[in-house]
Amino acid sequence: MATLGDLERSALERLWDASGPLTANEVRDALNAGSERSLAITTVLTVLTRLERKHFVRRERGLRPHVFIPLKSRDEFVADLMHEALGAAPDRQAALARFVTLAGPDETAALKRLLGAD
Repeated sequence: MATLGDLERSALERLWDASGPLTANEVRDALNAGSERSLAITTVLTVLTRLERKHFVRRERGLRPHVFIPLKSRDEFVADLMHEALGAAPDRQAALARFVTLAGPDETAALKRLLGAD
């Protein structure tokens, strides 16, 4: 999986938080809201284009202005990261065991439910 820079991750977070597709201007406004920084539209377009090349977003070119849509949900993205991290472990079972020992009671109960262990 391609890695994301801080600004790429922030832009993707804004797209996930939105109720629908966003234009580059809307992403810029969301990134600038409550921030001391003031990003230029060209910077945001560059970030969105990088996200598109990395297959994190899709650009709808049939509309003007173009809108951007995340290709995966936040949950799918996190699950992919977890799977990738697990795949990098030389001992997957030990990594899973460590993960479970670090999980809180709510996560443990959810894992048991998902595995049909209730």
